[in-house]
Amino acid sequence: MEEKSVINEQTQTPLVRNAIRALLYEVTVTPKPGLVDPASQGPHPDMTAFTFINSALSLQPYFSQCEQVGCQFETADLTQLFHQLRPLGVVAEREMFTATAGVNTHKGAVFSLGILVAASAYQVAHPTKDLRKIVQEMLMGLTTRDFDGLATKDPTMLTAGERMYLQYGIKGIRGEAEAGYPTVFRWALPALRQSTGTLNQRLLDTLLTIVANSIDTNLVKRAGNSEVVDWAHTEAQTYLALGGSQTAAGWQKLVELNQVFDQRHLSLGGSADLLILTIFLGLQEGTITAP
Repeated sequence: MEEKSVINEQTQTPLVRNAIRALLYEVTVTPKPGLVDPASQGPHPDMTAFTFINSALSLQPYFSQCEQVGCQFETADLTQLFHQLRPLGVVAEREMFTATAGVNTHKGAVFSLGILVAASAYQVAHPTKDLRKIVQEMLMGLTTRDFDGLATKDPTMLTAGERMYLQYGIKGIRGEAEAGYPTVFRWALPALRQSTGTLNQRLLDTLLTIVANSIDTNLVKRAGNSEVVDWAHTEAQTYLALGGSQTAAGWQKLVELNQVFDQRHLSLGGSADLLILTIFLGLQEGTITAP
């Protein structure tokens, strides 16, 4: 078994390796309000950091497939590239659930990180195309297609994202993806580039930048209302204004937020997925240097 894992590591491409690293780096960041980390399960009693490690490793074949599809795609209509990814994602989700004994650790990352891996692979063969533009072309019309006819759909068959759209008009990760992940490209990645300190400190500050500038549907779902978004924005902005993870006041605010999220059973799963994408892009461009 050890020999097999070594061979797998040696045959990973840099793109796939960075995708797996992004998943592992995210769960390692500590302490994360509303999320699992090595020190705490947070508001997720059904999972630990080890659950995420098992999940991440199970997704290696999927990201290899995403890279291959992106490399080989030559049709002008990039929406077809996304359509090729979707059935691969269905299989990857099954592998994830098998690895985690049925716990949803990385369903959002299967969707979003799969898109970025395929888009990055496609960009290698089309270096003049902007990565974000590639993503936007891949996802063009996604929300219209996916949300069409929801009002007449059997309520028991609705996904969490579909219910969120019907109840609050929030497009969630579909809308974020269709827009080319603006939270990542406008806010999180620039914040990561400008960040200082240890990698843990940099990623904590990047995470709270994401929270301050996005609508986390996991948070809305756990709270049962959309007003929680404004509260989360204010709390994250306060943390950043205090100097973030590198000041005593900022760290104390983070510790307090961690306690509040645990007490209220609030989750920032959507923000974690966007942090994963930011870490992946940071690794790709060298903003984060892997040992």
